[in-house]
Order: sequence, then structure tokens, then C-alpha cells
Amino acid sequence: MTKLRTVQVLGGGSAGSSAHVRSLAAGLVARGVRVTVCAPGALEEEYDFRGAGAEFLAVPRRSDPLALAALRAACEGAHVVHAHGLHAALRAGRVVASAPRQPLVVTWHALSPAEGARAQWLRLRERRAVRDAAVVLGASSVIVDRARTRGARDARLGAIGIPAPRRGAGPHPGKVRAELGAMDRALVVAVGALEPHRGHGTLLDAARVWRGREPVPLVAVAGEGPWRAGLQRRIDAEGLPVRLLGRRDDVASLLAAADVAVLADCREARPLLAQEALRLGVPLVAASVGGVPELVGEAVEPVPHGDAPALAAAVGSLLDDPERRAALAAAGRAQASSWPTEDDTVAQVLSVYDELRAGRG
Repeated sequence: MTKLRTVQVLGGGSAGSSAHVRSLAAGLVARGVRVTVCAPGALEEEYDFRGAGAEFLAVPRRSDPLALAALRAACEGAHVVHAHGLHAALRAGRVVASAPRQPLVVTWHALSPAEGARAQWLRLRERRAVRDAAVVLGASSVIVDRARTRGARDARLGAIGIPAPRRGAGPHPGKVRAELGAMDRALVVAVGALEPHRGHGTLLDAARVWRGREPVPLVAVAGEGPWRAGLQRRIDAEGLPVRLLGRRDDVASLLAAADVAVLADCREARPLLAQEALRLGVPLVAASVGGVPELVGEAVEPVPHGDAPALAAAVGSLLDDPERRAALAAAGRAQASSWPTEDDTVAQVLSVYDELRAGRG
């Protein structure tokens, strides 16, 4: 057989899916696979796919004829096209439809929330996204079940391993706390894009309760997005002890400095905040939603989705109980050790590619 060539397709690229593609590309290249990553140009600046040994082609997150033509040209001659996320799957499906012997693999990373008319529209998109896929790899068993109900021919649980955060790679936790002004008070950290369905409103509701603590904890939120201005107006109007830090490239250091990490809402099956917090031994309070319960097991203080009083009480209880925080830290590290490694991920994906390639002669 000739050297295996694959095209990895990203749409908007959540932090989890982009980090996964970067890790997967590096592992595949190390095993002699030729990899091309097609994604919006901004993702190359942030994730350096070329630095992983992959070829990179900037393809905008659009489905117009020009963008699809660029994607089709990149996929020409590839043995396997691998799309990450529903938007990328829809675009890649249109490309491989004209190349019937070119198999499509889809990794489905997250479930999108939807109600009313939008829920019907989302169901149609999900069906279209899995219809053309030879194999769908779901990042959680919930996603695998959803893919099967949407008509996937072959849906499997995907091993999604990303690089572990490296201690000592960034600023010392003490320096981070000093920078934030949290030397003499508790530091609560959240990470995520400032956009709908990320739970930031629930977090601010909880922060209003924490104003009654002495000393008042500082809530630091790393992330950027369209809701920033609105969130900042509310923080200022209510005098909330919350700092919006914007985009950070030292999230591991930020988490390592935290007393508690909070995941108020997330539809990703394997949110990076949860993974990094548990690996670093940072106590985590998380809403029981999506694939989070499956990911974290017992190594979490769970709260109902959208319940600000429960979130406020859970964090407050942890801040008052150092023994419970230590127990969660130990449980987190143990849970993290059970997750798939990057090598596990590459091995599974290569096995799927080889299976599909062999099936096509």
C-alpha cells in the first residue's frame, strides 16, 4: 500500500476538538502518516498544526462554493477524510459525496442545546452529519447513542486523549495569585468562551452569594467571546467579585493556583477545564450535564444544571473543608489516570483508518 494520507477537517473548532486534532496530527505524523489539517486560519496561529508536522490549509468556516472548492481540492487523493464536529462533518460530507470511494470518519465532540423549532433543525443537521460517515467516533457514550438514533451506520466510543498540562511550564501559582490579587482570599477559577450556554450567568448568580463570605473569594474567568461586554456590565453594576481575564495561554498555571475550579455548564463530552483540573489535583465543582458525569466519575462535587444556589453552596462548602478538597484532589488524579492517552487515541484512529482502507481494496 502507498503511504496513508488523511485530511483532518475542523469547523469553528472548540478548544477541545482543536487540541484533539493537534495531538492526533502529531501522533499520526510520528507513525508515518501524511496529515493535512483544513481549518480557519486563526486556529493555526493558536494550535500550530504545522509544528506537529502536518500540512495546513486555511479554509474558512463557510459552506459557500469557494470554501467547499478549497476543501475538495485539499481532500483530493486522501485515503480518509476525518471531520471533527457537526459543522465540519456537514461540509466534509458534501465533499466526499463526489468521491464515493473516499471514506469519511466523524468525531462528534459535543451535544448542542436546542429547544422548540431549533431542536428540529438540529436533529436534521445531526442526521445529515452522520449519514455520510463510514464511522462515527463519539466522545461519550451519550453521543454514541445519539449518533445511532440519528442513523449512523457505525458509531463507536472514541478514545479522546489530549496532552496533560505540564507543571512548571508557566508562572508559579503564587505569582499567579499575586497577579490576580488573591493572596489572602480564596481563588475560584472558571474557563470557557464567553457565549451562551456556558453557564456564566449561573456563575455570576453564585458569585453574588459569595459576597457574604469573609474574606470574599475572587472568581477568575478565562475566556473571550461575544458576551464579555454584557457580563462586565453586570459585574460592575452588582459589584461582583469577578474578573474576566480574556484569552489566556497559561490556563494550567491558572488552574494550579486555584482553590476550586468551576464548570457551570458545558455541552462538550470531555471539557478541557475538567480534564486539566483533575489532572492537576484541583477540586472541581461541575454541573451534571452532557458527558461530564461519565468523564469525572466520583472525582467531583456535582451540582444540578443551572442551579446557582446549589453551585454557591457547593463551592462555599469546599472552601470551608480542606479535607474534602484534598480528597477530591486525590480522586481527580486517580480518575485522570484512567483516561485514554494520546497513544491510545492515535492507535484507535489508525485502526479505524486501516479497517476502512482495507475494506476499499
